[in-house]
Amino acid sequence: MKYNIAVIKGDGIGPEIVTEAVKVLDAIGEKYGHEFVYTEALAGGCAIDACGIPLPQETIDICKASDSVLLGAVGGPKWDNQPGHLRAEKAILGLRSELGLFANLRPALMFDSLSDACPLRPELVEGGLDVLIVRELTGGVYFGERGRKQTEDMGEMAYDIMPYSEKEIERIGRVAFDMAMKRNKKLTSVDKSNVLETSRLWRSVMHKLKEEYPEVEYSDLFVDNAAMQLVINPKQFDVIVTENMFGDILSDEASMITGSIGMLPSASLGEGTRGLYEPIHGSAPDIAGKNIANPLATILSLGMMLRYSFGLQEEALAVENAVKAVLDEGYRTADIAKNGEKALNTQEMGAKVISKIK
Repeated sequence: MKYNIAVIKGDGIGPEIVTEAVKVLDAIGEKYGHEFVYTEALAGGCAIDACGIPLPQETIDICKASDSVLLGAVGGPKWDNQPGHLRAEKAILGLRSELGLFANLRPALMFDSLSDACPLRPELVEGGLDVLIVRELTGGVYFGERGRKQTEDMGEMAYDIMPYSEKEIERIGRVAFDMAMKRNKKLTSVDKSNVLETSRLWRSVMHKLKEEYPEVEYSDLFVDNAAMQLVINPKQFDVIVTENMFGDILSDEASMITGSIGMLPSASLGEGTRGLYEPIHGSAPDIAGKNIANPLATILSLGMMLRYSFGLQEEALAVENAVKAVLDEGYRTADIAKNGEKALNTQEMGAKVISKIK
């Protein structure tokens, strides 16, 4: 089979980690008889430097013509003083909107060999941790109307509106219920319905949906309580579904429970099979170009691409098992190395994963 992949290396450590991930994908192609064709495109700060805007139309066209998109990371201090519509991070929001990617899957999976990196007490995560956060991506406050205006007596006022429609909530809810059916049939919906009208609509739509999935153990949780429960008793969760901003915050919290934000992948999906796959960590400009960044989250994102966009389950497992084998043998990059352990650099870690695949 032949697959066309748009590759956006982006800023900071993006080029380094994406390069290693592409090598891993080539190893998968060689072993299983697939051909992966890559088309590079610009987005983020590097696009601002080259084109004056964070998301050129050419990049959008390349992504829409692809079978899927692999993204490194965007942004950095160099572009932080840009006006809001020209910030590097606008590239991510634009891609999600242009490609219709409304569902973000963020697995918070703790590898057994990294359990000692978890900041929680060992008994709270004994036996491992595997939580999937399903985050709505194209609605809410990140995409709502915003602006500033002068008041008569309080100076300048800024506002951001948080809109959601029934259909937006229903479609992300169905993704979450379907994921729960494929896992442990347990779903927690997170909102703030004691305060926000959007959350009251969210909860009512979710309650209608749960009637269609009687096998799923369903519960509601306020977002502030959810944040506390993730550190008090994270193993109570299996699938969590929530709106855009809440999901952004909770998924980062969950990632740190697993020990390192540098280990976790993500998938952004829409109605079809095309998706955007990226590590959840940022561009880490402080270590860019030093060949010490952890490429494993990007490599695991490829595993999600193989599974969700291409339907290649065996190949996805091969990637995930290769990462697990490397970790089980004690190999680490600097972000997950314990005191006294010799850390592999970015290229060395990529090569270890490839050796396990081969």
